[in-house]
Amino acid sequence: MPRPKKKRLVHQPPLYTSFKPIGVRVNALEQISLNLDELEAIRLTDYLGKEHSEAADEMEISRSTFTRLVEQARRKVARFLIEGKHLFIEGGDVHFRGNVLRCQHCGHMFKTGFDKPTEVCPACGSNDLMDLAGGFGHGKCCRSFNRNPGR
Repeated sequence: MPRPKKKRLVHQPPLYTSFKPIGVRVNALEQISLNLDELEAIRLTDYLGKEHSEAADEMEISRSTFTRLVEQARRKVARFLIEGKHLFIEGGDVHFRGNVLRCQHCGHMFKTGFDKPTEVCPACGSNDLMDLAGGFGHGKCCRSFNRNPGR
């Protein structure tokens, strides 16, 4: 029986979750799903330039698992770029370390933690906020996870 899959740690929810070639309808394109942990692997290595061992430590997974994850993610991104597919980012077994909120009134986006709820936009004072982690079904689980750093 295989070991249970460990939840991977992701810095924060992505700001954008759907990408496609210009001028082509989404429903006419084959879809490629990129999981949140795959996006995080690309962010850590290709965007931030971290070594695999350092990035694996940050996600709290083994280096070999991280290497498989980033290679899988790169293949998906390459297919998207070369073949002109619809790339969308969706869930996976993750916990977010932080969150991003978007004000639906003024469009301001700001980072926040899970330690205390933010109720108003710091730019305009509106309480019409969209929780990006909540859009992936997270919030309560990540709040609990981040309170117990010793896990």
